[in-house]
Amino acid sequence: MLATASPSEPCCAIFLFVLATHKHDLADLRFCNLPRHQEAKHSEGENAKYESMCLVGEGTYGFVFKAKERASQKKVAIKKFKATKEGEGISLTAYREIMLLREIDHENIIKVRDVAIHPEEKTLSLIMDYAEYDLSEIIRYHHHTLQTPPTPYSIKSCLWQVLNAIHYLHSNWICHRDLKPSNILVMAEGPEQGLVKIADFGLARIFQSPLRPLCENGVVVTIWYRAPELLFGSKHYTRSVDVWAIGCIFAELLTTNPLFPGKEKDTKNPNLFQDVQIEKLFQVLGKPNQHMWPDINALPDWKTKNPSKWKGTLIEKKWNQYPEAHPDNLRKVQNMPNDNHAFDLLSRMLEYDPTKRINTADALDHPYFKEDPLPGANMFRPAGSKYAPAPYPARQPMKAQK
Repeated sequence: MLATASPSEPCCAIFLFVLATHKHDLADLRFCNLPRHQEAKHSEGENAKYESMCLVGEGTYGFVFKAKERASQKKVAIKKFKATKEGEGISLTAYREIMLLREIDHENIIKVRDVAIHPEEKTLSLIMDYAEYDLSEIIRYHHHTLQTPPTPYSIKSCLWQVLNAIHYLHSNWICHRDLKPSNILVMAEGPEQGLVKIADFGLARIFQSPLRPLCENGVVVTIWYRAPELLFGSKHYTRSVDVWAIGCIFAELLTTNPLFPGKEKDTKNPNLFQDVQIEKLFQVLGKPNQHMWPDINALPDWKTKNPSKWKGTLIEKKWNQYPEAHPDNLRKVQNMPNDNHAFDLLSRMLEYDPTKRINTADALDHPYFKEDPLPGANMFRPAGSKYAPAPYPARQPMKAQK
């Protein structure tokens, strides 16, 4: 069982944790002076262990820098957490992410290599594997530049590696809760070329005990990849929300288009009825019913449970126009390939009823992965192949938003 900490613990406890568990690292770690904001600059300290090269990402909770280790010249990613507005240290989200990443060990999950504390700013940085690509950029390149999807081998290998990573998490009672193409990184060069790595564990949670559903307030999963039980207001859900998200990513790999590209009304309001996104599901999959999803009438925001939320919405007005939900509706999606095993696996990942949705173990045992081409550890090309990977765009330097 993986170790965790109570969410009620103060965020400053992470500093005690780092000092206790990384004392040997921090004793000789003279960390490069990453900028507090704006653009990254090269470290000027001759004794710095890492040299920052450029800023490549910024999110709600921190910055991501491309850097290199001075001794080995190996590229690394440095995730520097922002201090809270109250100046009390890092956020609870960052704290949870660090506590999980310190325990996770799987080749398809991003690994923390080092930790550095910034006492004057009351925050810290994680030094991790640097991946040149993320899956969203790879899909975008295939859509706009190549105008063709990745090869069947690449799609299968990518999906296989993602499922292996999430199966490892689920086996250890962890739910990622924010799977999307931009959180799936791919190594570009060296012995790990084409290796897929799951990143961003800020929303991940540990189950308290086997078979007990996870209950958590707040917004979960980026809207395009959010499972229907969440869209209908369920606060009690299981790891199957990750499988739904993987299904959406699988469809995106097959077609190079997002399957349910809705628009979120308010990212900060977890209780807002996302009827625009629900409409996207109905258009593609059809409308669910109690026969196929017996528990649907108990969901807080289902039409019979909470008709006031449906009143005047597009899904109420068009209700009679939507087809009944059926797996074959997926076949009508633009550019969906005629691959029966791929289609069967996809439709089982996108089951409306989470209790019927395939789990990661059964997905990995699906016939799709047992027929040629077999999946490999390098999603770009099979072992022994002389085929050159496509010239995917690498991460570009960016300017921090004020």
